[in-house]
Amino acid sequence: MLINCVVYQQGYKLADIEPQEIREWISRPDCFVWVALRDAEDAELTQMQQAFGLHELAVEDARHGHQRPKIEEYGDTLFVVMHLLEAQGGDIATGEVAVFVGSNFVLSVRNHSSQGFLGVRARCQREPHLLRHGSGFVLYALLDAVVDRYFPLLDAIETELEEVEAHIFERSNARDSIQRLYALKRRVGTLRHAVSPLLEVAGKLHGGRAPVVCVSTQEYFRDVHDHLARINASVEAIRDTIGTAIQVNLSMVTIEESETTKRLAAWGAIIAVPTAMAGIWGMNFDLMPELKWRWGYPLALLTIALAAGFLFRRFRRAGWL
Repeated sequence: MLINCVVYQQGYKLADIEPQEIREWISRPDCFVWVALRDAEDAELTQMQQAFGLHELAVEDARHGHQRPKIEEYGDTLFVVMHLLEAQGGDIATGEVAVFVGSNFVLSVRNHSSQGFLGVRARCQREPHLLRHGSGFVLYALLDAVVDRYFPLLDAIETELEEVEAHIFERSNARDSIQRLYALKRRVGTLRHAVSPLLEVAGKLHGGRAPVVCVSTQEYFRDVHDHLARINASVEAIRDTIGTAIQVNLSMVTIEESETTKRLAAWGAIIAVPTAMAGIWGMNFDLMPELKWRWGYPLALLTIALAAGFLFRRFRRAGWL
């Protein structure tokens, strides 16, 4: 679906145009066209390929999606893929935006995501002195918007991790903690798969070998690269913390199981003493000790109680009960 198709000149919007007019406008000096598509159909991509002269391999990637974040150069055209992440029901949903950038055009193709870029376009149009840089600045604005949306996800993960850590030593909370930790680990993995390759992408957009369309905006891409480096460092730290928390949680489970085993062993020993004594005195023999004595039965019960009480006290002092 076509979201918008706009032509700009010297940083200012000239007009909304139809796709059929694209070839006419990009042939004019000091003009560039910015087109945004969402879940584009094959016919729309074919039309854009013909209008902008896009490489068929890049168009094929944009058509099928499910690409890792990357940057590829096809002559004077850049092809950049970024992941769009959004919180969804306790998990992170992954969308994708493919951006074609030429000296006089920008084409963004968004797939499987409800996150739009109308705010990015409005921001660029409020800053004509920056939009004057052309398609390179638009690529920066799109990349910056994508990266900025990673920060709230990172903050939410850090907050939940702190909550889990605060309750990890509570008894009978091990199962819930391990489930939450593994859910966090999955979300961090999704974020890492989006950020880590994109860090490499941003690194190629500034420096001595920056693409021609990005030369005038290198400092902006360096800023985005710094943001991505910070997010990537936080993600790695969170992954290490989650790994440690999982090990601690498993250790807590082992400790609880050991304590339960000790209690059962202690009670088993206490119960075994009267069982053994009752079994001995209950044998069918006429010459059992104290069998004919009047106080034999009370003495047997008292002996059993004293032995059980002694064991209970010893186990209690040892911390088994």
